[in-house]
Amino acid sequence: QVQLVESGGGLVQPGGSLRLSCAASGFTFSAYGMSWYRQAPGQERELVAVISSFDERTNYADSVKGRFTISRDNAKKLVYLQMNRLKPEDTAVYYCYAPLGRGFWGQGTQVTVSS
Repeated sequence: QVQLVESGGGLVQPGGSLRLSCAASGFTFSAYGMSWYRQAPGQERELVAVISSFDERTNYADSVKGRFTISRDNAKKLVYLQMNRLKPEDTAVYYCYAPLGRGFWGQGTQVTVSS
């Protein structure tokens, strides 16, 4: 069955870095664009970054441009989110998303940016 499993979250100081990973299985990973979303407490889930399938074009929320980088490894069925110069406002649960059917979500990984 389809699975998306995120990892790599944790506690980091402002200005620090984290790399999130999303392991995909159960579908033809290389054929789908993939996305990262995040949801902070009391806020709606928001799109952070997206990467297309074959040409790997990327797009980012304005709030993370120049700091975050999304990438993918089709052979390993992984999508990454490299997060640099993290800010307290980046604190959220980060979710991997695949546009399968009505949309498929991972379970999320917590990122906390705090001193």
